[in-house]
Amino acid sequence: GSCLPDNLISETELNSRPTNSVAMQSRANVALVALAFALYSPCEASSESFVVEKKGGSLRASVDANAFEAEIRNAMGEALGCGGHVTDEHLKTIQAALEPMYQTLPKNTKGRVDRRSLRHLAHRYFNQKSSLLIRGFEPSRPVSESSWGAAEILSQRVPGYVESVLESRHVQERGFDIRDAAFMIVTVEQLIFDAESSLLEQIYNRHSKSVQRPLAEAGLKVVLEDYLVHWLMGDDQEGINLLLETRSLLWESFPHWGKLVSFAEGEVKALQYQRQQTPELARHSHGHAGGNALKPQYSFDDAHAVVGDITKSFASFWESECIEMKESLITMDPHGTGRVPLSKFYGTGLDSEWRFGESESYLRELGALDETSSWGKQVIIPNYIQAASNCIVTTSHYMVCCANDCNPIISDIEKAIGAPTAEVSQLLSLVRNMTSMTSLEDESQVTVDATLSAQLESIANSHGGEVPIHSRLFMQWLHYVFPRDCPFPHKSGTVASVAPLEYKGNYVATVDEMKAHSSQVSQEPNSTDLNATMAKEELQWMSQWSEEEELLAGYEALGKSSSWLSCASCILFLGACLLGFVGFNRKMDGKMGVKADFLLPTHQKAHFV
Repeated sequence: GSCLPDNLISETELNSRPTNSVAMQSRANVALVALAFALYSPCEASSESFVVEKKGGSLRASVDANAFEAEIRNAMGEALGCGGHVTDEHLKTIQAALEPMYQTLPKNTKGRVDRRSLRHLAHRYFNQKSSLLIRGFEPSRPVSESSWGAAEILSQRVPGYVESVLESRHVQERGFDIRDAAFMIVTVEQLIFDAESSLLEQIYNRHSKSVQRPLAEAGLKVVLEDYLVHWLMGDDQEGINLLLETRSLLWESFPHWGKLVSFAEGEVKALQYQRQQTPELARHSHGHAGGNALKPQYSFDDAHAVVGDITKSFASFWESECIEMKESLITMDPHGTGRVPLSKFYGTGLDSEWRFGESESYLRELGALDETSSWGKQVIIPNYIQAASNCIVTTSHYMVCCANDCNPIISDIEKAIGAPTAEVSQLLSLVRNMTSMTSLEDESQVTVDATLSAQLESIANSHGGEVPIHSRLFMQWLHYVFPRDCPFPHKSGTVASVAPLEYKGNYVATVDEMKAHSSQVSQEPNSTDLNATMAKEELQWMSQWSEEEELLAGYEALGKSSSWLSCASCILFLGACLLGFVGFNRKMDGKMGVKADFLLPTHQKAHFV
């Protein structure tokens, strides 16, 4: 029997089956999610991953809600020590990576964080470590203290399921500690591990190869090439079949296919090197007695280790493509606003840059479009680079995206502050000692002008004198200090990380649409005619600033009373505050105890969706 308490997962949640087309891709996907929670007893593994050994029956058969509940209960029970095992070494490695972030999150009286913070930790861990965007943990997804937000597909319910189990471990102490966050991450690692295993088994079966028999190097190369095609193409089975049947199309369909294959072969060579340094590992990994590191053969576990390394390091390999794309956008942003006129974006797409072709509506859905300036619509560089349309790999459980250039900035601030809030002077001193990218080759000292300094003061005044560093307004301030590196933070629920084939509309602009926009280039602020005469301020580059606040973590427990909470008229907002969504607008009347004359032009539509 399970060592977990009963009724961890509500019957309502289990029975609320997904209804849209993405959710109903196939029953195999549902089965895969269940399999992902099957944290079986351990086998030999590297310290970088939580590797398991399969038991008894397969979960890839049909799975109904009751079976799904049972498997989750058993799986999480094993992960938490009820028959399974997670090495302390691996947990400590994760906790060490989380520590700087964890220290800056607000805690309750028991020293624990809320579920918003738990999700934030998991998201940041994978995003910083491997540029992975885990489904269900997206910052754009609404979440409150009582809800993880609606999930369109079953894999996006992972946070809620795992949280319900973790929460049950300490019912009397609301919230989660850093070890809970590590368990959350281990569970997601396991989901990814099992997804890789399932796909790899499909490739073996396609080539009539047994997972019990080792492969020669040539055989492993064929398997890895097929794996890359399936992995990169996702659910497009028709496209996969076409590419594998006519392999010459691979060179036409994938940019740098030869480099992709070389990258996979490099991971195999890394495994070979590890074997040469550790012959005992080589004998074990061959899966049979008498293995020799000088006569390479590769077990299924070896192949799995290679594809696991591909998942973890692929973003680093592909980063050169992201850098090239960002460089193209920066050349269209001579004033350093972090924005490119939509006309220039499409003009470049027509002339030379095949990447810049997303439709206007799709850019809006992704949160990459600024429509607030009187000069016209603009593409926000960091939001576009981070958009799902530029994630090179999209699976049911995660996306592999471009690196977030704001992560190092945020990490430096967290390490220096070490607390949930900071004084304005402390933040200004810290940020002014950083450098900002003027181009991909050059950096310059950060300049925080009087307007931005005053705006940071205004944020602090709204929160009782100090700035909460895990808040939407502070992240917005960072965006305007580092406009090419830090994305503009939209309020959760107003934009979405939607892959092109998941978007319910035309995700590619037509040639006529692109031509119509590009014909307006002479009227845009960054056009050649205006560059020499216009100052940065004249571009209304901060017109997108929104006064809507949203606390990304549970600051309520700190007990700081902000000035805007001091009057009776704000009682209506308390319900939102308890959920972590604190909305306000400083342009409202002075009864709220804040400035009536806001420092910057503010658009009245907070978000455009």
